[in-house]
Amino acid sequence: MPLNRRTFLGRSAAAGAGVAMAGGAVAGSAGAAEAKGHGHGHGRPAKRYSFTVMGTTDLHGNVFNWDYFTDKEYDDSAHNDVGLAKISTLVDQVRREKGRRNTLLIDAGDTIQGTQLSYYYAKVDPITARRGPVHPMAQAMNAIGYDAAALGNHEFNYGIPVLRKFEEQCDFPLLGANALDAKTLRPAFAPYVIKRMRTPYGRDVRVAVLGLTNPGIAIWDKANVGGKMVFPGLEEQAAKWVPKLRSMGADVVLVSAHSGSSGTSSWGDQLPYVENAAALVAEQVPGIDAILVGHAHVEIAEHFVTNKETGKQVVLSEPAKWGQRLTLFDFDLVWEKGRWTVEKAGSRVLNSNTVPEDRKVTSLLRSEHRKVVEYVNQVIGTSVVAMSTADAPWKDEPIIDLINQVQAETVKAALAGGEYAALPVLSQASCFSRTAGIPAGEVTIKDAAGLYPFENTLEARLLTGAQLKEYLEYSARYFVRTAAGGPVDTAKLTNADGIPDYNYDAVSGVTYDIDIAQPVGSRIVGLSFEGKAIDPAARFVFAVNNYRASGGGNFPHVPGAQQLWADSDEIRNTIIGWVRAKGSVDPAVFASVGWRLTRDGAPVFP
Repeated sequence: MPLNRRTFLGRSAAAGAGVAMAGGAVAGSAGAAEAKGHGHGHGRPAKRYSFTVMGTTDLHGNVFNWDYFTDKEYDDSAHNDVGLAKISTLVDQVRREKGRRNTLLIDAGDTIQGTQLSYYYAKVDPITARRGPVHPMAQAMNAIGYDAAALGNHEFNYGIPVLRKFEEQCDFPLLGANALDAKTLRPAFAPYVIKRMRTPYGRDVRVAVLGLTNPGIAIWDKANVGGKMVFPGLEEQAAKWVPKLRSMGADVVLVSAHSGSSGTSSWGDQLPYVENAAALVAEQVPGIDAILVGHAHVEIAEHFVTNKETGKQVVLSEPAKWGQRLTLFDFDLVWEKGRWTVEKAGSRVLNSNTVPEDRKVTSLLRSEHRKVVEYVNQVIGTSVVAMSTADAPWKDEPIIDLINQVQAETVKAALAGGEYAALPVLSQASCFSRTAGIPAGEVTIKDAAGLYPFENTLEARLLTGAQLKEYLEYSARYFVRTAAGGPVDTAKLTNADGIPDYNYDAVSGVTYDIDIAQPVGSRIVGLSFEGKAIDPAARFVFAVNNYRASGGGNFPHVPGAQQLWADSDEIRNTIIGWVRAKGSVDPAVFASVGWRLTRDGAPVFP
């Protein structure tokens, strides 16, 4: 649907949000005039009102407390539970305690991607089909009664048409003040919504929720948004919108930001914006009372940031991910000088593992859940042996070789007969989950999906031997420097400087050692191709996922390298198709030890 001002305003108005709201119901309401003279000075008690804003984030397609990759109830080492059905129970409890009219419920994005449930309704039985289904996340969030949700970067994974259809199916606005139409530079989604809280004094409290999304969308989903939308930085857009919201009469300003609070970015200097900018927004933009933080998948119960200009404290909270936590922002207001002022604001989180699932939600989506369980249990082939990712972060394991084998074969076939057909094909893969496995015997869709849980697609880029060496050196930062001789504790060996497992790449098609006794930048030893040291000028085809190719993880050279080919299908589906075509998976055919960890030349795991 083309975007123009009329359709944007119409959509905003329909969502009860955005600019239309500004010109209508909100401006010039709830009379400050009638409150004149009713202050502290007349011996009357001050008028006070309290309300609570509940927040979720990074739900990633989780409705049920269920893991579709293992096809059993979700559990982790901390015994977290997941899903909107659990959140619904917590929300009901808070509404009962506070009074429903004294609460709001918002989300900070990454809603429609992440489980096989959300994948199924984007790709297998898509919501965009004629007379297509209603997305399970829209059904659940509508039933629970959300007031607004910010856009996350993963909202764009399936393309703009799927996102627009989801937006249409939601009874609440999807907010993104910094998601702009590329041509007009006007907001492509409602920037904000203003909600009125009824007080006992006949003077409503106007609560503005400003939605901000992640500038990284421009990199990570370039194929879907390039030329259509642009995503400027959170700080600059908050600085533009917060004063507008205040001038429209907002008494309380909340930001729902799909952006972590660490101030760091995973893309280096490819964008002039910060990826995890929530704390910077609090510090730099005056007039914000609270920020619901998303994107980073961490739990922040309550964190205060001092605004540099006003000296006021801004409260930040991030409710982990997947519906594991519910943030509660509690606001205490006082009527002063003809307006409501925030006297106190704080936050805390509730754990969803303390409550049962809400039957209202589980019964609503029972048939969708059943369909997806049937789908993930389809058998696609067999495996000669069991394979596991348990040791994959520090050893070259057959299960990662399987990903690389599928990617390399797919790229070779795509380039066959062309000018790059004679070049050797190398491939990168990461260990996305340390609990993934392919069982001996029957292999199902869920096994393959668990091995590759992200919706990444495959590309081929052109690299030189010198660039490959630098790429591997960068990847090897993942290991904690460990002196030769002493014992090695695998629990303390990886994730140096907080680098996640998905930002460590093993590359197949070459052989090399990683000397972890050496400093970062000098670890790759004996890099060879077909038994010979690699010529820095040699050219290689690199099979790489689109996240890496578009700058995710800030690996060198690949984003700027020539693209030789790109696929629109997910790598996960390519793996499923490969297993189906082969019928049987046998690591003896494709697995080899191409890399190993060493210290001063001696293998760490002999």
